[in-house]
Amino acid sequence: MGLSTHVLDTMHGTPAAGMQVALYATDGETATLLRQFVLNPDGRNPDGLLIDNENLKRGTYRLVFDVSGYFRMRGVPLEEPNFLGKVRIDFGIARADQHYHVPLLVSPWSYSTYRGS
Repeated sequence: MGLSTHVLDTMHGTPAAGMQVALYATDGETATLLRQFVLNPDGRNPDGLLIDNENLKRGTYRLVFDVSGYFRMRGVPLEEPNFLGKVRIDFGIARADQHYHVPLLVSPWSYSTYRGS
């Protein structure tokens, strides 16, 4: 159970290793930083779950992915300002007894997400 994420770089066809990510709990326009981390070689949080089952609470959250920083790190030439800087995904946890997985498929020009398993 708990909350997890996974990022795939669709430009290179690889996990987005080295991308910086931040997780926030939100309440309206207020966001409280819960943790920051850098994705491991598999494009995942190196510590496993972002929030484990015991600590996952019903409510709203935000994941912020540093897309332009990641692609610059990979040596991709980007215009200034880049089309995508940081991708922010706001989502809700309605059932804290279930697993919530928030994957991101991303290139410098597009992204897609869904509730995974």
